[in-house]
Amino acid sequence: MESGEPGAGGLLQQILSLRLVPRVGNGTLYATPLVSFPEMWYGVFLWALVSSLSFHIPAGLLALFTLRRHKYGRFMSVSVLLMGIVGPISAGILTSAAIAGVYRAAAKQMIPFEALTLGVGQTFCVVVVSFSRILATL
Repeated sequence: MESGEPGAGGLLQQILSLRLVPRVGNGTLYATPLVSFPEMWYGVFLWALVSSLSFHIPAGLLALFTLRRHKYGRFMSVSVLLMGIVGPISAGILTSAAIAGVYRAAAKQMIPFEALTLGVGQTFCVVVVSFSRILATL
């Protein structure tokens, strides 16, 4: 790490805080930007994982509660929870890297709020596709 880069704990706090700080110049407010590829990738990936878990944990608990007496149905809650973890880890790594690569190739900086928007947007797309597949099978 270079001397100007935050440590692992500082980067996590920088990404999750979304705190706006004054920018020198025209007085507008911007967050501390994510500049390097790993910072941008980690920010988008972290928000995709957090938002996916926030959707899949309640869905898994609901499935567990409603199917707790079914012989095989109770295992569906386990699959829902696994998809909430495995999906963002496998696909989220690749899509977050693609997003960070585009930002890096364009020599743009990413503020933590953009990382939040792009990470949650990935989860939103997965939820929309999941619901559309269920309706197509009826």
